[in-house]
Amino acid sequence: MASNKTLVPEAKEALNRFKMESAAEVGVNLKQGYNGDLTSKQAGSIGGQMVKKMVESYENSIKK
Repeated sequence: MASNKTLVPEAKEALNRFKMESAAEVGVNLKQGYNGDLTSKQAGSIGGQMVKKMVESYENSIKK
C-alpha cells in the first residue's frame, strides 16, 4: 500500500523545497497547498525530475 507519509518529519520542509525546485525546472507552476488541477503528465514530470536528481546525487556520492 502506498503512503504519502514523510519518514523523517524533520526533512519535510527540505523535501517541499526540493519539490518546488524540481517543478520549476520542468516548467510546472506548482503552488503551495492544493495542486489537484495538475495533469498526470505534469505531476509525473515533477516526480521524475526528483528521482533523476536523487539518483544523480547518490551516484556522485558513491564515486568519491
